[in-house]
Amino acid sequence: MKRIGSVGAMLTLLALLAAGPVQAASEEPTIYVIQKGDTLWGISERFLKDPFYWPNLWAKNPTIGNPHFVYPGQRVRIFPDRIEIEPRTAATATGAPDAGARPSEEPVAERSFLVSGSEGFLVEKGFRHAGRIISTNQNREMVGDDDIVYADIGRVDGAKAGDRFSIYKRLDPVSHPVTNVILGEKVIPLGTVQLTEVEEKVSKAIITRSYREIGSGSFLLPYKEKRRQVALKAAERDLAGYIVETHTGNLAIGEGDIVFLDLGKQQGLEPGHLLYVLREVVPDQQYIDVPVGRLPPEVIGAIVVVQTGENTSTALVIKSIDTIYRGDRVEVKKSR
Repeated sequence: MKRIGSVGAMLTLLALLAAGPVQAASEEPTIYVIQKGDTLWGISERFLKDPFYWPNLWAKNPTIGNPHFVYPGQRVRIFPDRIEIEPRTAATATGAPDAGARPSEEPVAERSFLVSGSEGFLVEKGFRHAGRIISTNQNREMVGDDDIVYADIGRVDGAKAGDRFSIYKRLDPVSHPVTNVILGEKVIPLGTVQLTEVEEKVSKAIITRSYREIGSGSFLLPYKEKRRQVALKAAERDLAGYIVETHTGNLAIGEGDIVFLDLGKQQGLEPGHLLYVLREVVPDQQYIDVPVGRLPPEVIGAIVVVQTGENTSTALVIKSIDTIYRGDRVEVKKSR
């Protein structure tokens, strides 16, 4: 993917295109007071017609703890090409009305994301499956829709005819891009199966749906509806981690792709948490006479967590300003 400029420049351009002709720089801004339920996503969508403007808001307003949650009573200045958040004052902290504020409006509904269930996940140490496909009809190497298979699930496991399972395949182990520690194995869904005849320790089943070729050795998990809406939610703690692998295995990815993270339930990560993808900015040493310390990172994208394991998770890339790579850093901050 070709780089498209800095975060600020790109998002400002989008905002300008959505807002129409630029008015005079001296124009007085419209003042809006945050209502209960407002988010930076919704504010950007309402006033600039571009919900993806919020990374710019977050980058320019470091006092905002959670990038998509703001508190009622907070004032924002609405310009034709940007939104600025005013510092918190005693009046806004108590929610006191503001004579110069714009009349209250209904908050914009929070954004949710549809996931298909084909995202996959990382199998961690201690993971236990429900069973395996141990044979196929006529010992065929690969099978698909409406084919017969046999599983090592029986009455002793509580199985009964009609039970449905999802079929998965393990791929290569995934190592951490910084520590090289093995985090687990990448898993992809292959399809679904339904038991038709159940014996004491084994069962006969029919493949009801196949996404990819299915063979013996594939493992099973109890079926759950895969297509679902994942809504954004506030994080309860600050978290930082890394993109450790991609669904496709490609090194470079962008909007709409799936990634796997080194954060999970044990770290406090939940489905719906929004994380920013950050990249360190390295100063040009030929123009530095004295140490300048660490520069503020560049926001290059955003991801939403759709599934969590104990120490890993699966996330959807919802915005990419620049190419995102395995090893890029991610961060979420709690609402303060």
